[in-house]
Amino acid sequence: MKKELSLVEEREKEVKERILSASRENQDKVLENLNTSIHGHDEAEVEEMRRKYGRNEVKHGKKDTLFERIITAFINPFTVILILLAVVSFITDVMLAPKGQKDPITVIIIFTMVFISGILKFVEETKSGDAAEKLLEMIKTTTAVERKDKGINEIDLDEVVVGDIVHVSAGDMIPADVRVLKSKDLFISQSSLTGESEPVEKMDHLDADDAESDSITDIGNIAFMGTNVISGSGLCVVVATGEDTIFGSMAQTLDGAEIKTNFEKGVDSVSWVLIRYMLVMVPVVLFINGFTKGDWLEAFLFAISVAVGLTPEMLPMIVTTTLAKGAVSMSKEKTIIKNLNSIQNLGSMDILCTDKTGTLTQDKIVLEYHLDVMGNDDSRVLRHAFLNSHYQTGLKNLIDKAIISSTEEESAEIESLRNLDSNYEKVDEIPFDFERRRMSVVVKDRNEKVQMITKGAMEEMLSICSFVEYDGEV
Repeated sequence: MKKELSLVEEREKEVKERILSASRENQDKVLENLNTSIHGHDEAEVEEMRRKYGRNEVKHGKKDTLFERIITAFINPFTVILILLAVVSFITDVMLAPKGQKDPITVIIIFTMVFISGILKFVEETKSGDAAEKLLEMIKTTTAVERKDKGINEIDLDEVVVGDIVHVSAGDMIPADVRVLKSKDLFISQSSLTGESEPVEKMDHLDADDAESDSITDIGNIAFMGTNVISGSGLCVVVATGEDTIFGSMAQTLDGAEIKTNFEKGVDSVSWVLIRYMLVMVPVVLFINGFTKGDWLEAFLFAISVAVGLTPEMLPMIVTTTLAKGAVSMSKEKTIIKNLNSIQNLGSMDILCTDKTGTLTQDKIVLEYHLDVMGNDDSRVLRHAFLNSHYQTGLKNLIDKAIISSTEEESAEIESLRNLDSNYEKVDEIPFDFERRRMSVVVKDRNEKVQMITKGAMEEMLSICSFVEYDGEV
């Protein structure tokens, strides 16, 4: 165990040294060291980096082998007691019993109860585990990565490699440990690493205070895997992926023995009560019978019978059957129980909080109307919404995608909506932040007319508006 801890500590030290090195060097040197450019890798370089550093995955605990799952299903304190009693009963009732008096019924009953209980638990947990694996495969988180041959595309987080150029904006998760190359009001929440709720600003340079800081998470030009962009936008280069990240090294440090559920603690408690009771009763019965009747073999057999009688052989099968029935009932309600013992904990819950996006809802938005203040269809509203959504930096959210898709569909019938991306040029942008609660894009048309198009929360927009167009007049 100590050796494993020292290896984890060494790896964590190496990760921190690599991050510190990337933060202190200038941008050109960082790109050169990572064998990349401001436009990212080509496909050959991506494969080379993946072979060298592995996939961008953090392993959460060791997956149990088939043998380990069988052992877990069949072996617990209660079944151990039953197996020991069955073995003793086999010796006394079968091996040492005179011919014609051999009675294997008790042994058969005990082993049957243990076998049925273990099989039920193993089969149900295997089915649930397989279903959970399939669900995990369906859940994908993406990020915007720029590569030489493909430009900017959204890819799965586990496809990100060292040296990739990543575009981030408000709402994005940082896909790996990255060095910030460009930033615009970039604020990131590091609560998943530090527990601090206040977002921190990330910039494209290293302040003197950052260089002297003892905490690696205080470095101002490094963003870490698993943190979230609160506001602004940035261009970053990946310096570490997977288990080589700060998040990955923390996951390895925290990876330890699983905490027992209340149900498992209860089973252990009952088992030890039975063991203590037998340790008291069996010797008492043995010595009383032995001294009073003088037949110590008969006294021993009777003491074993008392131990068997004290043990509820049917209890493991009844408990497992009940839990399995609960798991089946939950599966009919679209809930997968990976560990049968956790059902008791689930039943003890008062409130369960979960994110419904993509599960109860479709994870898709459709734009139905684009109206002016009079409630009439107005293509100018859609045009301005398109320009804002199209030219904003970073990934498009669901509303942006709905606006862009609707504009493309309606441009076939409305001429003013055609070729907007070529008729307008982006001049500047003010990214969204949670204090201002709006984002603005400045665009210029072919006649050099400059407009600022702003979107945000309804109350924020109304509070800054001084005029309104009504019946064609302002």
